[in-house]
Amino acid sequence: MIGEENLEAVALDEKRGELLIIDQTLLPNEFRRIGLRTTEDIWEAIGRLRVRGAPAIGIAAGFGGYLAARSSNAADTPGMFRDFLKAKERLASARPTAVNLFHALDRLEKKFRTLLDAPRSVAENAILAEAKAIRDEDAAMCRALGENALSLLKPGMGILTHCNAGQLAASRLGTALAPIYLGQERGYRFKVFADETRPLLQGARLTAFELMRYGIDVTLICDNMAAAVMDRGWIQAVLVGCDRVAANGDTANKIGTSGVAILAKYHNIPFYVLGPTSSIDMTCPSGREIKIEERPAGEVTDLWYEKPMAPKGVKVFNPAFDVTDHALISGIITQYGVAKPPFEEAFEQFFRVKGIGD
Repeated sequence: MIGEENLEAVALDEKRGELLIIDQTLLPNEFRRIGLRTTEDIWEAIGRLRVRGAPAIGIAAGFGGYLAARSSNAADTPGMFRDFLKAKERLASARPTAVNLFHALDRLEKKFRTLLDAPRSVAENAILAEAKAIRDEDAAMCRALGENALSLLKPGMGILTHCNAGQLAASRLGTALAPIYLGQERGYRFKVFADETRPLLQGARLTAFELMRYGIDVTLICDNMAAAVMDRGWIQAVLVGCDRVAANGDTANKIGTSGVAILAKYHNIPFYVLGPTSSIDMTCPSGREIKIEERPAGEVTDLWYEKPMAPKGVKVFNPAFDVTDHALISGIITQYGVAKPPFEEAFEQFFRVKGIGD
């Protein structure tokens, strides 16, 4: 079954005390797992995109917080907690946009604060259990999210996706790719068109790699070809992931997503955002308040070329994400159902009924 033979982008080796990740900077040419032991190693891996995707970053942060506590030299739980807080502050600075990173670290801190009077061994085991729960809940979320999305799709559809929101970005089925994997199991025979996703080529290097691995019909296109395939009638739905969703439904996702949404609106194609409720930030009123990470110029001018492909010294603007206006989004699909406009009311209903965010 797809998802059971899991790529497992993030895992914990308890015996060795290591965070195991697939180094995604090497894909698709080299498949290598690397072990990370220190907070600084994990910070570097997140910042350098060795591990990426909002849910996967959250899982990595959870295990990273646990490893920081485990490696503390403190004799008691309060001392271990102080070392955890230092690690939390460092890990939280790795990337500014994906809210899952902060949710995971805050969740561990909240748990830790209930354990300050407990023996160190008891507290350490409880933090490990909490970090595992973050991972396990993500796996369950991915399947539920995929089922909810699949209910909106029909066999044989052409689906456009941007960036990578599959197993490499989460656990098990991923987010935006979850309904595609479930559809493959059930004979839907989707035809997927994957934007290459400049400048880091997550669609070309990662999404195409994942889908081909499972025999899914995938066609790679350059980002500026999306309008052409839509115009030919080859696309019936757009599925993308998300790194942060504001209270009004504005959504931050990989750079280029907003342009895809505008094209989908023009061509009357439904545009769906898929992600867990942990990506919804009700403290953020709109996309204007979402901090957008800017990355090094060399990712645009040098990274994938034998020789630089731009004049030396040219100015470069390289935001990692853009914000898609809520008016362009047909639905935001979560593990609890499909939110339709007005999104803020739909989110509040999710939180109220499910008791989320208490």
